[in-house]
Amino acid sequence: MPKGRIEVLEEKCKSCGLCVDACPNKVLKISDRISSKGYRPAEQYKDGCVACKMCAMMCPDVAIEVYRIES
Repeated sequence: MPKGRIEVLEEKCKSCGLCVDACPNKVLKISDRISSKGYRPAEQYKDGCVACKMCAMMCPDVAIEVYRIES
């Protein structure tokens, strides 16, 4: 099974939660941190990402970059 990770562009994320709902492996959550714009950005909080890109496709603010980890 492929492995991946995401990077959230915190200045673009508006905490809508669509990515969290779209993740099939439930590895995303809304952070407790607050961005400089006053939002709580999404974050990957555990392993299990398979780089499916569902989170990035659902993000209306194009705030998620997905990376596949080659082993």
